[in-house]
Parts: sequence; structure tokens; C-alpha cells
Amino acid sequence: MLHYKTFGTGPHLVILHGLFGMLDNWQTLARKWGQTHTVTLFDLRNHGRSFHATEMSYALMAEDVATTLEALSIDRCCLLGHSMGGKVAMQTALTYPDLVEKLIVADITPRRYRPGHNDVFAALEAFDPKMVTDRKIAAELMSTYVSSRAVQLFLLKNLARDGGSYKWRMNLPAIRAAYDHLIGGVGRAGDTFTGPALFVRGAKSGYVQDDDLPLIEELFPRATLATIVGAGHWLHAERPEELLALVNDFIER
Repeated sequence: MLHYKTFGTGPHLVILHGLFGMLDNWQTLARKWGQTHTVTLFDLRNHGRSFHATEMSYALMAEDVATTLEALSIDRCCLLGHSMGGKVAMQTALTYPDLVEKLIVADITPRRYRPGHNDVFAALEAFDPKMVTDRKIAAELMSTYVSSRAVQLFLLKNLARDGGSYKWRMNLPAIRAAYDHLIGGVGRAGDTFTGPALFVRGAKSGYVQDDDLPLIEELFPRATLATIVGAGHWLHAERPEELLALVNDFIER
């Protein structure tokens, strides 16, 4: 069962974070959606406060989601996922369609992507967290590989106190070992989710291209695509109000 946090009351909205993330990344929006919905945030396996496991695949992560939904007596929900979490959400909808009333996918498609996180892995592996006594030192060590302060802060959320030093909340070796699968595609020929699906992309992000639409529509024939102007891949952090409005309109439609 996955670690989770719940806000609000009403119809169920479940949110899945992206690679190297955790449920904390979505709490600000979750509180707003919690005004009209029961919003449940999950930490996916090997992330945040959820369990660590050697194996990591989209089939297994979809099973984790389904198992946790069952344990929480959530028979049906709107399911939102960002980036890697978007692929988990897609796989969950394809494998367990009765659990998903509506699907929202934030800035990712079902296709395979090129490797693109070498700098992040280098930053995370630049030091042993057990040897670090201050987050500022960790940030300085990361800065050789990741210059963006925002990315540094995002990654440093994974540092947890462990006595007088720190440890990684995430299972970094398992994520590294599964990386080729995690950038891979989801769904097989003949798979479809026939419920309503909303794909949201950032206009400044390259993750969702017009050329991706045929594959999206093959797997999700009722899919629609919305673009948030001025947003990149981290659209929930960069343009939260626009994402909030799009999701509200889609859920209430």
C-alpha cells in the first residue's frame, strides 16, 4: 500500500507525482481542489514515504495504485498524473478502467522518451547524504551538475533527517536501475480507455508534440488536448491557476 495524504470531502480526485517527486509537490493545489473534492495524494513506490522495492515498472505501479484505492474504499475516481505519474495514471486507466471515471494527464504522452536525466542522477549521486550535515552543503555539491536553484530545491525535498545527518527518502538505486523502463511507453496495441481523458501540456515544454496525438487518441479515443501558455514541464508550479481552472472545468463537465 502506498503512502498517502487526503484533503477535503466530496467526489474523489487522486493525484500522482512525477519522477524524483513526492506527494508534497501537489499539496497547494490539493488544498484548493479539496474545497469541492476528496483529494488523495500518493507517494509512488521508491518515492517519498512509500515502500522501497527492487522492481519498478508501470504495470507494478498501476497495481500499487489499484491496491491502495481498494484499501481506501475508493471504487471510482478522477485520476491525475504528472510526468512519470501521468504514465502510471494512463497504465492504471488502461488496466483497471472501472476505477477511473476521468483521466487527467499533465505534460506527458504514452510514448517512449529519450534519456534526459543524466545531470539529475549526477547531482543526486554527487555526495553521500549520510556525510552531509547541512542542506546548503548538499545544494553546493549539486550545483556542479544542476545549476537551476528551483531544480536543486525540488531534489532536496527528498533529503530526510537521519540523526545528525541525512538520508534519501527515494530509493535512488532502484530508480536508476529502472530508468530505461521509466522513459519507455505504456499501453499495448489494442488497449483502450474509453472514458473521458484530458491531456494538458505546457506551451514551453517539448514533452507533448502534435505528432503524439494519433497515439494518444489510439489508446484514449475520448482524449482532448489543452495547452497552457507560458508553462513548461512543471505546469502545476509555473501556472497553477490555469491548471486548476482546466481541471475543474473537465471534472465538472
